Amino acid sequence: MSVFSSSIPISEVVTRLRTAGCVFAEDEADLLLTTAPTPGDLIAMVERRVAGEPLEHVLGWARFCGLRVFVEPGVFVPRPRTEFLIRQAIALGRAVAGTPVILDMCCGTGAMGAAVAAGLERAELHAADLDPVAVRCARRNLAGAHVHEGDLYEPLPSSLRGRVHVLIASPPYVPSESVGLLPPEARLHEPLMALDGGADGLDVVRRVIDGASGWLAPGGHLLVETSEHQAEATAGVVSAAGLAARVATSEEWDATAIIGTLGTP
Repeated sequence: MSVFSSSIPISEVVTRLRTAGCVFAEDEADLLLTTAPTPGDLIAMVERRVAGEPLEHVLGWARFCGLRVFVEPGVFVPRPRTEFLIRQAIALGRAVAGTPVILDMCCGTGAMGAAVAAGLERAELHAADLDPVAVRCARRNLAGAHVHEGDLYEPLPSSLRGRVHVLIASPPYVPSESVGLLPPEARLHEPLMALDGGADGLDVVRRVIDGASGWLAPGGHLLVETSEHQAEATAGVVSAAGLAARVATSEEWDATAIIGTLGTP
């Protein structure tokens, strides 16, 4: 419970949030009360949330795979369903002899890379994103890792070629015509480049897949998050890129991932 609870009752915060349509008003009120450093900050944070800003942007952090991830306003908020892909990646990383090399492509805040690294005994972690704000967040969340700013594989050091054991990616995969159907929290407050995947949603996904084989180690794996209805098309792109493709799904997480494996010579 916040030290301000006597001056700003939690019931008032809950009422404001519930009136604004926040489904989990009680939980959100508790998080706001325990995060705000001063009563004035709390009032400002409640106003931002009532205005429709994502809770994670208001708090300055998000929970993801048991971690507390730093989040700035205007960046993509990591989604709970992505934990399914993370679990697959950790299992593959644990099977690597020696120190696995992990690459988090389209890393955003770096939440995915941080979660995979946390699940491994050791790892050499690289991450890359085009958005400077996301890169700034990732560098804060991935202390000790190599975070690169630029378009997909472009900023990566050539010394990384052929060394990546696990490449994880959650590129934008929402078809352009569907972006307007997204919840306002995403549509109005997250960067379009992190959401809009082009006409069929696979523009960036194809580029990630097409470039992967040049960076994967023999037997290395590419894991790409996608939607259920895009799974077949995405798996086809993976196969066409010369990787053995399989579709992994989870009803529990409502998640779909395509896993491509580079054959050994």
